[in-house]
Amino acid sequence: MEHRWPGARQYGVSERRWHAEMLLKALSARGRAAAATEASRCRAVFCDSFSGSPAYPFPTGYASRLFSMPVPDSDSLNDRQRQAAAAVLAALSPAASELSALFVAAGHEIALVGGTVRDAFLDRKSPDIDLTTDATPAEIQAVVSDWANEVWTIGIDFGTIGLRKGSAVFEITTYRRDAYDRTSRKPVVSYGKSLEEDLSRRDFTVNAMAARLPGYQLVDPFGGIADLRRKVLRTPAAPVDSFTDDPLRMLRAARFTAQLGLTATTETQAAMAELAALLAPPRVSAERIEGELTKLLLAERRGGPAEGIALLVDTGVAEHVLPEVPALRLEADEHFRHKDVYQHSLTVLSQAIALEARYDLGRDIVLRLAALLHDIGKPRTRSRLPDGRVAFHHHEVVGAKMARKRLSALRYRKEIVQDVSRLIELHLRFHGYGEGDWTDSAVRRYVTDAGPLLPRLHALTRADCTTRNRAKALRLEQAYDSLEERIAELAAREQLDSIRPDLNGNEIMAILGIPPGPQVGRAYNHLLQLRIDNGPMDHDAAAAELVRWAVAEGIINA
Repeated sequence: MEHRWPGARQYGVSERRWHAEMLLKALSARGRAAAATEASRCRAVFCDSFSGSPAYPFPTGYASRLFSMPVPDSDSLNDRQRQAAAAVLAALSPAASELSALFVAAGHEIALVGGTVRDAFLDRKSPDIDLTTDATPAEIQAVVSDWANEVWTIGIDFGTIGLRKGSAVFEITTYRRDAYDRTSRKPVVSYGKSLEEDLSRRDFTVNAMAARLPGYQLVDPFGGIADLRRKVLRTPAAPVDSFTDDPLRMLRAARFTAQLGLTATTETQAAMAELAALLAPPRVSAERIEGELTKLLLAERRGGPAEGIALLVDTGVAEHVLPEVPALRLEADEHFRHKDVYQHSLTVLSQAIALEARYDLGRDIVLRLAALLHDIGKPRTRSRLPDGRVAFHHHEVVGAKMARKRLSALRYRKEIVQDVSRLIELHLRFHGYGEGDWTDSAVRRYVTDAGPLLPRLHALTRADCTTRNRAKALRLEQAYDSLEERIAELAAREQLDSIRPDLNGNEIMAILGIPPGPQVGRAYNHLLQLRIDNGPMDHDAAAAELVRWAVAEGIINA
């Protein structure tokens, strides 16, 4: 079915976006009286009827907004709205229509479901297309085996069959009825009888929507569309029951806050606060916590990761997942005067994310973790100086060790743990050199210490400036600009990104006449430091210095 909507062309938005925004803005959860009031206002300003035709172009400042189409009930759609919903969903994938025809021909129900439906109305691209059906996994395989280019059964224990048709990837799951024994977050899975029953087991109302195929009939028994409209996050069942069944849903709430800009209801947040301790192992594995935390931090929405972390901290969930972060909320009193380290860390996180493009980092989990955790050593190192100021001596070293321990416990990959802890250890290195001119040896040492982490260290160091003193902020920015210019200048003259001694291990052994062993390593390190301090040396000069050093160290006789 093809739909033509002139408003999409008139106001310069995609047809899919037009349908999505029209549908979302059409639905209000404020009841019949409020909807009628909104309808009257809407008719007077934008519409000449509930059909949604604009009476005249939008006023200045409203060019990017689409008109509202309130209806008496948030869960009741008129024909035009149903057409809009169908158009949005039908645009997802032509292959979905082909697939649905196969299931209908075989006598089965099938529907788009969950995040696929939600993201369609938000104009977000889902990595794959989720469907649900009354067909069993064996029946699903029978239907798709000759049609799909590839089929996999890795999720068959949970009733899910995956497949690929061209570039489209589908996951099809049999209607489910989950039962939890509440000693594990893994449900005892049995097959359900209806689509509505399947939707009732899902985590949040915005994920408990479906569209029956082949007609793309929207099924929204829990008001998910209205919640999207209001940017609200709530559970289909009572939140205490939902989170008790699967505590990981509390982390998912924070993740959807970060990704979608939804606000958890008061009841949802209260349940998170009450049940946060359920996230402790073995009920929820460290790997699943790491997965949700990573998705939260990698959210693309501006300010989203900081908002997601804030929800975890405000509800007490972070105490059981990342306790070092809420510990940053240090008390400020007349004896310990300092800036709010917790809010500072959230600001650094957001500023580091904004700098990723500048340093070609993409969405970088190493930088984002380092930005969030860079000051976690401060609570353990806080002390008061005689003049009343607060000091956090060596907090970067303590924080690096704390980050290594926490991220290892969360089962992050070894290289991520190493890189994050190293960045935290280095994040004050720039300030140790002051704001004056950088010598060649200082530049070499800075670059060598950072190694391949240098772009991330650039981003983290710049992001760590959150002072409200504009003069100080400008001075620090200019000082770092100067450092980057010096790095570029020196890199043009010598191989700065891979500094090595002027003699290798074999040459060291030959010149000194010593066998492999610790002495060779000492000699190599001496020559490396010499190279950093003085720059490149020719072979003869390096050999002479090596012999001089070895004699002084008693390694060889004069």
